[in-house]
Amino acid sequence: MPKHGKKYREARSRVPADARLAPDEAVRLVKDLAYANFDETVEVATSLNVDPRKADQIVRGTVVLPHGTGKQVRVLVIAQGEKEKEAQEAGADYVGLEYVEKIQQGWLDFDVCVATPDVMGKVGPLGRILGPRGLMPTPKGGTVTFDVGRAVKEIKAGKIEYRVDKTGNVHAPIGRVSFSPEQLAENLGAFMDSIVRAKPAAAKGTYVQSVTVSSTMGPGVAIDPNLYRRSN
Repeated sequence: MPKHGKKYREARSRVPADARLAPDEAVRLVKDLAYANFDETVEVATSLNVDPRKADQIVRGTVVLPHGTGKQVRVLVIAQGEKEKEAQEAGADYVGLEYVEKIQQGWLDFDVCVATPDVMGKVGPLGRILGPRGLMPTPKGGTVTFDVGRAVKEIKAGKIEYRVDKTGNVHAPIGRVSFSPEQLAENLGAFMDSIVRAKPAAAKGTYVQSVTVSSTMGPGVAIDPNLYRRSN
């Protein structure tokens, strides 16, 4: 396991041992501890008491962060006819069926892919390329839809998709270090509200086990998980 550098160790020493902070305190501390010479992403990681091996305990969903992620999201829309114009007017970066062939040739300069249901027969074979990268359009993620205008606008406004991993954890970006503490706290609140609402009926016991926020290079700061156990 690689050793952390001096700056990380110094930042880690400023995190209260065994503390479980309130969300606003935690994001303020994450901002204070950031030391990189770039605008680091602030991320949240939450551990859930679910068994992802069971289909009825998969946690996944989407949420529009009130203040976005701070990242310029490049949106590709694969559609035809009038839906191409709708996507362009909504602000999509790339639009058209020709991108199916471009992707097959190795082009992947986008962050989110939206497709209309009528072209999924052509998009489907791209699953082996897009699936492992988390770029494949899905109905559950709201990226397979005829309402491409709305989908593009929501993504541009800060909509993110999340899914529990095989260890029961969910990771998501909630902004940048340059965001105000209030913006980060509101984004965190929106994300955790969505996580709580997504609790599977089959999940037993204490659902939210832990919540930690951190910047790209910084140490994790723990939040009191009891704040998110109202629906347990």
